[in-house]
Amino acid sequence: MNRPVLWERHGHMGYIRLNRPEQLNALNYDMLAALGEIVDAIGQSPRDIRTVIIEGVGRAFCAGADLKERSTLNEQQIRRNLNKTREVFSALERLPQPTIAAINGYAFGGGIELALCCDFRYSIREAQMGLTEVSLGIIPGAGGTQRLPRILGTSKAKELILTARKISAEQAYKLGLLNGVAGDREQLEKMCGRIAAEIAANAPLAVYQAKAAIDRGRNTDLQTGLDIEFEAYEATLPTKDRLEALEAFREKRAPHFTGE
Repeated sequence: MNRPVLWERHGHMGYIRLNRPEQLNALNYDMLAALGEIVDAIGQSPRDIRTVIIEGVGRAFCAGADLKERSTLNEQQIRRNLNKTREVFSALERLPQPTIAAINGYAFGGGIELALCCDFRYSIREAQMGLTEVSLGIIPGAGGTQRLPRILGTSKAKELILTARKISAEQAYKLGLLNGVAGDREQLEKMCGRIAAEIAANAPLAVYQAKAAIDRGRNTDLQTGLDIEFEAYEATLPTKDRLEALEAFREKRAPHFTGE
């Protein structure tokens, strides 16, 4: 039996691959459980894994919840699946490492909600995406109604959610949902790999503190945000990587960061 989620590491970059291509990587309970285990393991390895790329195997990124499985579940089981989805997505969002969604094809419903939990989103030009839940008699339940407005603004998010509209990658890029659009999958992999490598080359603890400061401060008032930033800055002062950066500057060489 194929594993529903694949995981591998190349250097300091980790790759998560959703692996139910015949079902367009639709999320069933087993996939959610496997994804959750991988995310937890990544969170415990911040020195070894500095960036994470998530993509789908086959022609889809993720088509959302597995509706075939959903049709066999009672209300209690549906709530179990939804709670698991929310738990796993929130754990992904909380990872100290920067995360990149490589949207290699269809991304609907929970698939887009998964991508919204990532720090960056890139897509192939042919991809289609949307929060289509209201066309199925439900609403986005894994963070879509909360994360999308924070990225696009309230009015644009309502327009996409309430119409259940499917949009192209180019439209998503113009709206600000995507960081970039690639011509094909090969270019997408290079694009995501390039930004992951750029991030991984920096002092990991500083990267993690900068990400945390942005995430913790974005929904606060300015003074609270500045206090959060100061706290994050203070956390970098005793690190070996900070001293290594100064030494490398004096010696006119590239620093070697160890995540300490």
